[in-house]
Amino acid sequence: MARLLGVDIPNRKKIEFSLRYIYGVGPTRASLILKATGIDPNRRTMDLNEQELSSISNYIIDQKIMVEGDLRRAITNNLKRLQSIRCYRGLRHQRGLPVRGQRTITNARTRKGGRKTVGVVRKS
Repeated sequence: MARLLGVDIPNRKKIEFSLRYIYGVGPTRASLILKATGIDPNRRTMDLNEQELSSISNYIIDQKIMVEGDLRRAITNNLKRLQSIRCYRGLRHQRGLPVRGQRTITNARTRKGGRKTVGVVRKS
């Protein structure tokens, strides 16, 4: 497996799809990186030499693209900031409820988790 920015990327896949294994690099950014470095997106990762792999990582570093640990840290800091100032979005994150105005009466199972059935206890 090839290693870029501390991440093992798959060898047998095309480089355009292998780059997406890096947190913070999606389809658009992967094609932009390959276009800027002049690497054919249809080549497999195992066919690239060390110089081409280093040019990809150098491009990401030079353009100051936030990936992996830095990006994860920035996102968690943003969420902690929202929670510390007790704003609406921060409270929704804390309680595990939908943040962007979705309804919660019938849907929102992804965010709220499984149903918690409340049973009735009868006296015998």
